[in-house]
Amino acid sequence: MPVESRSLRYFAAVAGQLSFARAAEQLGIAAPALSRAVRALESELGVALLRRTTRSVALTDAGAALLADLTPVLEGLDAAARRARRAAAPTKSILLAVKADADGGLLEEILAATASEPGSEPVAVKLCAWGEHADLIRRGEVDAALVYEPYDRHGLDAETILTEPRVAAIPASHPLASNGPITLDVLDISAESLDQETERAFSTQQAADLAQLLTLIALGDTTAIVLASSIAARYPRPGISYVPITDAPPVSLTIAWHENTRSPAVAALVRGAIEVGEQASHGASTDH
Repeated sequence: MPVESRSLRYFAAVAGQLSFARAAEQLGIAAPALSRAVRALESELGVALLRRTTRSVALTDAGAALLADLTPVLEGLDAAARRARRAAAPTKSILLAVKADADGGLLEEILAATASEPGSEPVAVKLCAWGEHADLIRRGEVDAALVYEPYDRHGLDAETILTEPRVAAIPASHPLASNGPITLDVLDISAESLDQETERAFSTQQAADLAQLLTLIALGDTTAIVLASSIAARYPRPGISYVPITDAPPVSLTIAWHENTRSPAVAALVRGAIEVGEQASHGASTDH
C-alpha cells in the first residue's frame, strides 16, 4: 500500500529539525498531531525512524536511509507543482534564469529570435547568482537558463550555444598589458583553478558587482579572468587591458532546461538560442 506524501513530509520536517516542536511550528500543526503522524508512518513501514528521548530526537539508520532517498523525491514533487502552477497561469510566459553580464552578449537577440519561433510565449528573465541556475531549474522556479559550464547537469538537458574565450583583465599600466598574449603560469594560475578564477570575477568575492570590479582593476588593485564576449567586448575601459591567454581553454555557454519538460514554448526558446549562437559563432569566425 503506497505511503501518503503528507506523512513523509512530516517525517522529513522532523528529521531536518531534529525537534518535533520546531518541525510542528514549521508545518503549522500541533506537535502532538505531528508525533502521532510520524509514529503511524513508523508503524506502516514496520521500522523505527527516530530515537526519541525527553531531551532529543535522532535519526535511526532506517530513518537516515529514508531521508536520503526522500529528500530528492519531495524536492521533485515541489518542483513539479511549481511548474504545473506556472503552466496553468492565465498569462502564458516562461521564465529564463540569467546571471547578469554572463550571457555572451546574446540575451536580447535570443529573446527577439524566440519571439518569431512557432509555439513561443513571452520570456521573462530572472537574474540569478553564478552557479544558481541549475538548482533553479530543478526546483521548478524557472523553465530554462543561460549557464556557463561546468555545472551539475543532473536532471537537465542542455545545448551549447556559444564557445567563448577567456581573457585576463589587468590594469593598463601593468607590464603585461603591452606584451601581447600571455600564459596561465605568468598569472600564477593553474589550469585546475581556472574555472574558480572565472567564477570569482562574477561573484561578490572581489567586489559587490561588475562595475566595482572593473573600477578596482583600472585602479591597479586587482586582476581577473573574464569572458571575452560577455565582459571584454562589452565593457572597454581606458584603464583596463583585456589580454588573451593562449593556454586557457574556452568556456561554453549553454541553454539548459528540465529533462522532463515537454513545453513547446521552452522548445521555441531553445531553438531561438541555438540560432543566435550559431550566428554569433559564424560572425566570430568570419572576423578572424
